[in-house]
Amino acid sequence: MLLVTEAGLGDGETAIFPIQIFRVKEGVNFNPGEPNYDLFKLACRVSAKRLFPNFSFQDAPFNLKYYKEGHPETEIAYMGCRTRVMANVHDPEKEITPGRGNLSFTSINLPRIAIMANKNIDWFFNELDHKTDLVVEQLLERFEIQAKKKVHNYPFLMGEGIWIDSDKLGCNDEVREVLKNGTLSVGFIGLAEALKALIGVHHGESEVAQNLGLDIISHMRNRLDALSQKTKLNFTLLATPAEGLSGRFVEIDRKRFGSIEGVTDREYYTNSFHIPVYYPISAYKKIQLEAPYHALTNAGHITYVELDGDPSTNLDAFEKIIRYMKAQGIGYGSINHPVDRDPICGYNGIIGDTCPKCGRKEDEGEVGFQRIRRITGYLVGTLDRFNNAKRAEVRDRVKHSVVTEVKLTPKED
Repeated sequence: MLLVTEAGLGDGETAIFPIQIFRVKEGVNFNPGEPNYDLFKLACRVSAKRLFPNFSFQDAPFNLKYYKEGHPETEIAYMGCRTRVMANVHDPEKEITPGRGNLSFTSINLPRIAIMANKNIDWFFNELDHKTDLVVEQLLERFEIQAKKKVHNYPFLMGEGIWIDSDKLGCNDEVREVLKNGTLSVGFIGLAEALKALIGVHHGESEVAQNLGLDIISHMRNRLDALSQKTKLNFTLLATPAEGLSGRFVEIDRKRFGSIEGVTDREYYTNSFHIPVYYPISAYKKIQLEAPYHALTNAGHITYVELDGDPSTNLDAFEKIIRYMKAQGIGYGSINHPVDRDPICGYNGIIGDTCPKCGRKEDEGEVGFQRIRRITGYLVGTLDRFNNAKRAEVRDRVKHSVVTEVKLTPKED
């Protein structure tokens, strides 16, 4: 699979599907001498060329706690974008990945609450509780609609026994008990902008902001954990990918509150708990600051870093970043970098205004250059199909140097 991905499609194009995830595990593939270490090295090489695979880390404490050697159903599995399903208060004997899924999720607009708080942090937390209650009420109402359905309404998922215990149900039975193994998730967007509105700096700029950010997300997670125990339904916290909300929410808020520096003055809100893409920060510092949020967002999370060059020419640098992700407790991560191709001459690599192989410019000929980029987990060959907010985010991304980023400070190493 990795070799085919590396080779590309018929004319060497980078395949945008399927999303691939390489699971990293000490004792299996992470260190020299381990049985599949060669596959880890190959995964780094392929990702450095094709953007896939991403990397999930079985040894992150919040993933490792469920792992039972010899029981692959207890190994963590992320959806390509970020969704994660594992804990199970409904049936603790079935804290596994297969046969389950996320039933639905709704996201909270953190920047709006922060703007309305007018720097009153106590008010912010009270309103956050109110919004969380509202979302939970909506999720429960939706769950009731789903739970009243019969097996015959889901002929594949339930009729074919795909979901846990669905093989025990008859054709006309309700699926309520089976669906209780799934998750109901509360998501959030724009932690960085919320912090700017509350205290004037985001968590990439200030340790005080980082601590407040962790307090906010911990507060949300604790409330959902308590609710899970009370209802015996799996309420979880999601670091929302926000394909559409990033632009929709900020547009609404700008009309309502005006342009606020660092909050509503861009075309998008920052994805979940991420450091803003435009903020100049080292790849390693970004990983270090985002890692604690992975442990709190049990419905899913991801951390990206953005490289400016061709990492396939410096695989040691690429692998060091992946290793640092694991060392910091990242659950799921990946590295973005430009993947360009001239469809006329077939050149693959980084292309500026002119193809290095044939010398043609992008506006010469019938087709332009293909420029593969990652948008919230998905690879696209053109940004034209995405909304203005996501195109602006890609434009603003700070790139980390492939060469300089391999030099860790003693503290980071």
